[in-house]
Amino acid sequence: MKYELYYWPEIQGRGEFVRLALEEAGADYVDVARSKRGMSEMMKMMVARGGTPPFAPPFLKAGKLVIGQTANILLHLGSRHGLAPKAEGGRMWVHQLQLTVADLVDEIHDTHHPLGPTLYYEDQRAPARRRTDEFWKERVPRYLGYFEQLVENSGGAYVTGRRLTYVDLSLFQIVEGLRYAFPKRMKAFEGEVPRLVELHGRIAARPNIKAYLESDRRIPFNDQGIFRHYKELDS
Repeated sequence: MKYELYYWPEIQGRGEFVRLALEEAGADYVDVARSKRGMSEMMKMMVARGGTPPFAPPFLKAGKLVIGQTANILLHLGSRHGLAPKAEGGRMWVHQLQLTVADLVDEIHDTHHPLGPTLYYEDQRAPARRRTDEFWKERVPRYLGYFEQLVENSGGAYVTGRRLTYVDLSLFQIVEGLRYAFPKRMKAFEGEVPRLVELHGRIAARPNIKAYLESDRRIPFNDQGIFRHYKELDS
């Protein structure tokens, strides 16, 4: 099967969590919106009458299935490409963890857009600074501390033990993104989560991920995605 991934062509965003899973699995896929007329194809699917049209990207076309929402897509891919436990309890646990990652992603986005996405960052600088300070004081220790504890408790190299799951790939992206958006704050905090830092390095060294990171398929971080670097927020 050749998958069709639909996501905005100029940013990593939430689609990057899906790309990492597809790349690790060595799956055959096309990033549709990055191709000629791909954006118009994506928009047509979102306004289609009948069927099960997605609300917003990312969404994945897998045969006759059209699957929306990052965690939902990963639930589908995980069971088909060995990126999730086989037992139902294990699959649901990993899905639950991915939903927690999704909550964290929302909070990361809100550091620079606390008043909503329809306003420019420049229109909410002061609230963004207050939100960012609170995020690093209260929320980062809680979220990353939780995942740090899970890796320690697993007794293995990954969150669930000895086998990689898509949640490990997503945590790689979280660390990578926080390093880009808040290099000073993240550098000061990394000593609190050494196992997550080691996990990040372990994922980066995996052959398929390493090749992806070095390729032009990996869109660079920029000031349009979830992870944005503003100097005034990183101090």
